[in-house]
Amino acid sequence: MRNSTLLATAAFAVAFASPAAAQDADPDFFNGFYVGGSISAETVDDGPADAIVFDTDQDGNYNDRVRTTTGANAFSPGLCNGRPASGPAFAACVDDDTGLGYQAKIGYDVRVDGPAVAGLVLEASKPNAVDYATGFSTTPASYSISREVDYSVALRGRLGISPGSGRGLIYATGGATYGKMKHGFTTTNTANSFTPVNEDKWVFGTQLGAGGELYITDNLSFNVEYLITRYDDDDYYVAVGQGTAPATNPFLLDSGGTNIRPADDLTVQSIRAGINFRF
Repeated sequence: MRNSTLLATAAFAVAFASPAAAQDADPDFFNGFYVGGSISAETVDDGPADAIVFDTDQDGNYNDRVRTTTGANAFSPGLCNGRPASGPAFAACVDDDTGLGYQAKIGYDVRVDGPAVAGLVLEASKPNAVDYATGFSTTPASYSISREVDYSVALRGRLGISPGSGRGLIYATGGATYGKMKHGFTTTNTANSFTPVNEDKWVFGTQLGAGGELYITDNLSFNVEYLITRYDDDDYYVAVGQGTAPATNPFLLDSGGTNIRPADDLTVQSIRAGINFRF
């Protein structure tokens, strides 16, 4: 994804080159309000260690290991950063779900000094990427948490250079986002009780990225952009209780219950392509 962004940025740089490179940029370009829309390829950015984690003593720190009465690791079959690929006896996962996202935005640009351009953009987005975190116990059973941003609103600044004739812009962007997080939990364990806590909440996040934009007419511009969005998803967890399980159940041995959550905040990468109408 990063390589694709570099290629797109390079293509914009070539398009921007012109014999008028030594001239001042036309102030009519990238100077005023615009509205636009885009589509995006969305993927979850996680690593092999981004599975589920446990708080067996319920002290708020998810650094515990679930153990049996003999002290063995109850999740020795393994953990993974995906969803179960087969039955609970096989510790194998498939990748997170990816999808096409959609955005609508309104923004304002101003030329601050010759080819330099600064601006603000307010954007509503539907990301459509799902993150999974899974663990497999020795019983055997599987435990999987899913999460996705249902929709979000972001406010970003951007600062860039509009070289040559001024019809093109290469920029960096960053800001804050506020997203409605949607969670899910599935397990093949039918003995314990499982209670989701703080699910489907609005959470804050940050966005950083870069992009390029090129006028294709005097009022229409084409835009490509690469963004990394990180959401502070640290409140959600699943509280495991006794249910019909015996008191010797591994989830109960330490404090009478265990809390389960994803190992890290949610990070989403996206490449976006869109059209802006400029006033």
